[in-house]
Amino acid sequence: MQFTGKLKTWHDDRGFGFIEPNLGGQEIFVHIKSFPLGTGRPKVGQQLVFEVAMGKNGKKNAHSVQYPVRSRVANKQKPELSADWTLTRIASIPGFMMIYAFVAWKWSFVPAVFIVYIALSLTTFLVYAFDKSAAVAGRWRTQEGTLHMLSLAGGWPGALLAQQLLRHKTSKDSFIAVFWATVALNVCGFIAWHAGLLPFPQPTRLFG
Repeated sequence: MQFTGKLKTWHDDRGFGFIEPNLGGQEIFVHIKSFPLGTGRPKVGQQLVFEVAMGKNGKKNAHSVQYPVRSRVANKQKPELSADWTLTRIASIPGFMMIYAFVAWKWSFVPAVFIVYIALSLTTFLVYAFDKSAAVAGRWRTQEGTLHMLSLAGGWPGALLAQQLLRHKTSKDSFIAVFWATVALNVCGFIAWHAGLLPFPQPTRLFG
């Protein structure tokens, strides 16, 4: 038997949410795997047609979820556009290389630190690529907090290139704002660390 309802809550990074039945009653759990492939990511407020089954925990779960015919066209996900190549995006990596050169001249150049930046940037780019693939296929997504932590640790150049080249994570203003905050914190931390302003061993002592 089919029921209708509205998607009341949705946790995109975890791939599940809850449906509020139009006839009222208990909210029903729904997982991303219950949605048809190729219809984009579910959005709060969408009307759904679904069947109900009892889960292993004794609670109702929605399955065989479909979108009403009227909303299928509206639900098709538009391709995400790459962010504009603003001056900030163009100058970020070259600007950091200039800062890196100054830090190396002023204090020290530690090859291990440079290698860590390269490795983290490559890792971050690959994680973005995996998340982009998961978004298209409707699979389990990488949490935004994980992406931000990678950027903060030093993988932000890879994240920046992934945003531009893969056209991913560029349409959500709040995500972009936090991303630039991680860039600023990482660069400031990089300078402060080499300058001996942080309560940690300097790179020359840590890797020397």
